[in-house]
Amino acid sequence: MHEATKVELKTYARSNGVKEVKPFMLVIARDTTHAGVLLALLQSDAFFGARYSQKVIQVDSSKSGADEEEMIRRLLAVESVDEPTEIVIHVNMLKEGWDVTNLYTIVPLRAANARTLVEQSIGRGLRLPYGKRTQNAAVDRLSIIAHDRFQEIIDDANRADSPIKLKTLILEAPDAGDDRMQSVTVQPNLAGALGLSQGADGSEPVAAAQAAASGLPVTPPMFTTAHERQAAHAVMQVLAEYEVRPQDAPTRQALLTPELQARIAEAVKERLPPVQTTLLTGTDAQTELNLTDVVRRTVEVVVKQTIDIPRIAVVPKGVVTSGFKPFKLDVAGLHLQPKDRSLVGQALRTHEQFTLSAQSGRTEQRLEDYIVHALIDFDDIDYTVHADLLYELAGQMVAHLRGYLADEAEVRNVLDLDRQLIAKNIHAQMMVHFYESATEYAVEVRRGFTALKEPTYTVGAGQTVRDYRQTVDEPSRIKQMVFGHFSRCLYPLQKFDSDTERRFAVILERDADKWFKPAKGQFQVFYKLGVEQPEYVPDFVAETAHYLLMCETKARNEMGTDEVKAKAEAGALWCKHASDHARTHSTKPWKYLLVPHDAVTEDKRLVDYLAFAIAREGR
Repeated sequence: MHEATKVELKTYARSNGVKEVKPFMLVIARDTTHAGVLLALLQSDAFFGARYSQKVIQVDSSKSGADEEEMIRRLLAVESVDEPTEIVIHVNMLKEGWDVTNLYTIVPLRAANARTLVEQSIGRGLRLPYGKRTQNAAVDRLSIIAHDRFQEIIDDANRADSPIKLKTLILEAPDAGDDRMQSVTVQPNLAGALGLSQGADGSEPVAAAQAAASGLPVTPPMFTTAHERQAAHAVMQVLAEYEVRPQDAPTRQALLTPELQARIAEAVKERLPPVQTTLLTGTDAQTELNLTDVVRRTVEVVVKQTIDIPRIAVVPKGVVTSGFKPFKLDVAGLHLQPKDRSLVGQALRTHEQFTLSAQSGRTEQRLEDYIVHALIDFDDIDYTVHADLLYELAGQMVAHLRGYLADEAEVRNVLDLDRQLIAKNIHAQMMVHFYESATEYAVEVRRGFTALKEPTYTVGAGQTVRDYRQTVDEPSRIKQMVFGHFSRCLYPLQKFDSDTERRFAVILERDADKWFKPAKGQFQVFYKLGVEQPEYVPDFVAETAHYLLMCETKARNEMGTDEVKAKAEAGALWCKHASDHARTHSTKPWKYLLVPHDAVTEDKRLVDYLAFAIAREGR
């Protein structure tokens, strides 16, 4: 269990570009004599060939003087990857004042009732090494090896007054009044301004209801008759087609030209049903529906109620090559052991049971084939191209296993039962050595503008829309709140992840021409973090008289983290390409702002934050 956890943690760290966590195992002895016997066993040749001889410490009252000081020093440094300790044996010395985040396995070898074990020992290992759940079971799991009290521990942990359950209730139970949650999709103000979003019963426009909830006076929609709304809806459909025709409409401003509006009107006329088109022929009908006027007014509202966000792609040109560079496999800390039987586990929080091992598959002729056959299951590995490298890496791993295991049978056992675990670790290392090169790269603007996405929020059924200007008394609960009363935001409602964001919105409402918080998929910008490429969703987009701004607010102590720097690089590069596109068409340039939280105060003007602009050159 311990060695498998070590491999999982190494793989996770490499795959996600985060610090490596060194797990350790806590063995609970009956008394000091028992602890001494355990120490002698764990350090002996009989226990995995004395491989743990320098990696075990005994923590109890039998130590004194220099031995006690050395014991305390190693105990306090057990979280460090440079400190060799992997097993801590203790009797009853570990009380208050010893907090660690890398305890992953507990082995209780003394008689104790299940409740004492749950309440005292398990609490040592519930602190998460990355400060949050990673959704990786091996990284988030604390394992308790308890063959004789397995059922008792599960039963005690599941009692109503269990501290594990109590903590879960405190952290996750919804507040009174918030127990009924609902999903709300927020439409941009544009829909309400045109009168296009009807409720399910066809009566009140949804966007108008949202605007009313935000606390602003509801402006009557521009189009009130059914014929006008039908025509305006057709105009919006035609404008959507112009998104993918940047050669005709590189920006929405181009839609304001009479020539383009005439082409739009012709396209709309073809979309209207026969009954509708007859209204365009007669004099009386012309007063009822002036299609040219509908097109003009619709386009004007669209330009006013949106911000142009182009769709940009960087594509390789010429000869493109990619693959994995040869490298020496890092096998330090990988000491998987042969398994005689499976370990059965049960998650106390979710009641889910799992079995460690049970991955046995077909018998391979060559030992390397166990690894190679597992590696070629990854989508980004082409066996025909990388066969030589795969066998070279597999050979290095087999040689490593032979270096510490007793015989060929044990090597085959480990390769058979842990083939997937080994393959995941090797694949993570391969991704670090992945390369792609091209003769040149070209920046393509595939859309001159994109329609505003409709974000979906989860809110309490009786949630009151708060005024964004009012100070939040409980900033820790701000993610549960919905804010409105905006006048320059492109949406009637917004949610904020922090009070810093709310304060920045106050500044944008005062100094920007228009702004909004983009939803996922609005920009389709991706950043590299380890071997992953998550989508980057900036905090704010704003337009002023002279600039378009992509804004990110971050805690001061997070400004130098790899994730924030990767997001900033991706955002700044996108803004550079968008500015190049804007320069070609004589429109406003983009700037990327990365603002520390303690700089967001209402005494500042938006122009002051240009000092936090990040420029990016190159591809």
